[in-house]
Amino acid sequence: MAIPKTALSALLKTRIEGSESETIVFAHGYGTDQSIWDKIVPLLSQNYRVVVFDWPFAGSVKHENLYDPLKYASFEAFSDDLITLVTEIGIKSATFVGHSMSGMIGCIASLKRPDLFKRLVLVCASPRFLNNSADFEGGFKNSDVEQLISAMENNYEEFASHFASMIADGAKGDNIVTVDKYKKGLIKMGAEVALPLAKTVFYSDYRELLDKVETPCTIIQTTNDKAVPRSVGLYMQNKIKGETTLEFIDTTGHFPQLTSHLKFVEVLKAALDSDRCP
Repeated sequence: MAIPKTALSALLKTRIEGSESETIVFAHGYGTDQSIWDKIVPLLSQNYRVVVFDWPFAGSVKHENLYDPLKYASFEAFSDDLITLVTEIGIKSATFVGHSMSGMIGCIASLKRPDLFKRLVLVCASPRFLNNSADFEGGFKNSDVEQLISAMENNYEEFASHFASMIADGAKGDNIVTVDKYKKGLIKMGAEVALPLAKTVFYSDYRELLDKVETPCTIIQTTNDKAVPRSVGLYMQNKIKGETTLEFIDTTGHFPQLTSHLKFVEVLKAALDSDRCP
């Protein structure tokens, strides 16, 4: 399908692989771009139509000047972009796979246009990244976030190195590669985009919308994610209104699609197969 160069889907560098009728739309998170799915796409595109794209904050689309901090001060604008993209390329009903911040973006979009989404797959996603007294462990204290923002303002490249090591959380094997990839993604995004977006991500609270989400959901978490504790997955499973399953992948860090991609595909295929059962 030819996409007009002026279409949002073209500006976001949308790529479509495969030609099957069943569609999976993958959305990356903070500090990355569509290449975060490079290990996944070839394993699925033979049996599904796979759609990947870059959010306006991704370093790969910086020259388009699409990211406006005022417009994207909440996830609402991102959800509108997602709906526009999906409708532009003619998708009627897709499985949406949202990593990290994109998980909640998918939830918001599903409330606006439930007809477009047959299932949401929420990968290392969270409705709130900040702790909230004794009743919610989001993964970060207010002081943690203040220190991160201060580090971004003072020495962005040093921040990128530290944050990548902390979030990817690995010292050997695939995790070393993941840390390096995430660091490069953060640097490519740049401080002028990363700083306001970090405030949007860290200070957002979407817990109240979970009990409005009726689209079936699959939550995928790793067994050791410093950004999204195990308790977040359990919380979302209990709060989401629609039929919801929770799957843990035995790997460390925030990027199971990189550090345990074969298991990730196995879990994803199981979720997709469940939608085919009568």
